[in-house]
Amino acid sequence: MQNLPDYLAPLFLVTTVLSVILFVQATPSKLITMVFLFMWSAVWYFVADTGFFLDTHAMPPRVIFMMGPAVVLLIGLFLTQSGKRYIDALDLRKLTMLHVVRLPVELILMILAIHKTIPELLTFEGRNFDIIMGLTALPMVWLIFTKGANRKYLLWWNILGVILLFNVVIHGVLSLPMPFQQFALEQPNTAMLYAPYNLLPGVVVPIVMLSQLAAIRQLIKK
Repeated sequence: MQNLPDYLAPLFLVTTVLSVILFVQATPSKLITMVFLFMWSAVWYFVADTGFFLDTHAMPPRVIFMMGPAVVLLIGLFLTQSGKRYIDALDLRKLTMLHVVRLPVELILMILAIHKTIPELLTFEGRNFDIIMGLTALPMVWLIFTKGANRKYLLWWNILGVILLFNVVIHGVLSLPMPFQQFALEQPNTAMLYAPYNLLPGVVVPIVMLSQLAAIRQLIKK
């Protein structure tokens, strides 16, 4: 994309890689998970790089392919026995630590908004309060896993995280320059149509969502 700082795309790619690595550290099958996630990221990077998402009038809307495959995969994990075993084997402490990535994501979103490629409502100065999770992730790890506080606090923290994530996803989708756009008509959410920023809805958000839902499942079971 034009008019963006040269450092921003590499910074976002580093944040994406950090998301993958932190999630992989929480899994029992590290090599398989890492290979899958990096291949998944590469595919969607190159799809966006072809300009696939720039046709905002295509039917069905191509935004479906931004998160649709990841949503199907998440549903499959929670509905199948093998998927449930995978989820229940994830390391709860490392899943909690993963949410530190939400802090650099929020800073990158602010820079994108400053350069008029996403609306301000998708930043912490607008309607995106997801930075709370990034700021409180390490304190929550210390409180629960070092000090031994009641894990019900972790459960409610994860529930809050899911609510905040859904909030920004809904606003992000409804700010895209497509026929169903409802928000930010003066400054649509155009950055997510380009590589590498399409990896936010395509890779980073699904990883964060899976981490929170897996944590909630584990905490409720116990």
